[in-house]
Amino acid sequence: MDFDAVKVKNDVVAWIRDWFRENGPESPAVIGLSGGKDSSIVAALCVEALGADRVFGVLMPNGEQFDIDVARGLAAHLGIPSVEFNIRGAYDGVVDELMRHFDHFSDQAKTNLPPRLRMTVLYAVSQNMNGRVANTCNLSEDWVGYNTRYGDSAGDFSPLSMLTVQEVKAIGRALGLPAEIVDKVPIDGLQSKTDEDNLGFTYAVLDRYIREGICEDEETRKKIDQKHRANLFKLRPMPVFPYEGKTVEDIVE
Repeated sequence: MDFDAVKVKNDVVAWIRDWFRENGPESPAVIGLSGGKDSSIVAALCVEALGADRVFGVLMPNGEQFDIDVARGLAAHLGIPSVEFNIRGAYDGVVDELMRHFDHFSDQAKTNLPPRLRMTVLYAVSQNMNGRVANTCNLSEDWVGYNTRYGDSAGDFSPLSMLTVQEVKAIGRALGLPAEIVDKVPIDGLQSKTDEDNLGFTYAVLDRYIREGICEDEETRKKIDQKHRANLFKLRPMPVFPYEGKTVEDIVE
């Protein structure tokens, strides 16, 4: 499928600008900078939309982070102010309390704790400066649940949630970001495996299936479908009891 990266990039920039005009005319965009392509591209989009002085980067390593220099370099490249919060103390404190009350700390809880702590930090920083938190997830990761509910899946506005990995990379190139950021192999930061190793298929295969409905390997197709079904709850609003037949949407409208 044809994808006009320059046009979509310009459309996203205009959308960000319009959103802030209505939801925070004087507010900065607050972005957690991980050193990965998604947060880097969201930051660059916000700089183009709002100006570097209204984009604030927050680096949040959990102890030692081997690629933290990439995030520092990105902030310098964009000319945006940034701060660095190490979440190791908070992480260790929660883990200690968990182990005091329970006899184990599950792998899933261990994986999801750092992103949730980071989102807590982002909202604390954002509220302190009347900012708006950027969600940096993309459609491909969301499609198969490769995100953390109330962690990196949270935010006030989301520029990339309807764009696949291949499309996001194309926008990164249109923004003129360094190739080492745009084409950086995504990893979860917890182990040596890449995202694609953990998923069991490549983002290129996933993106084609999302956009064209084509996946030539039957086992891969089944794996993608299973992950998508299992994680749909992350993409839907929280279920609300419809008191007297009314939902929140009815009251707001």
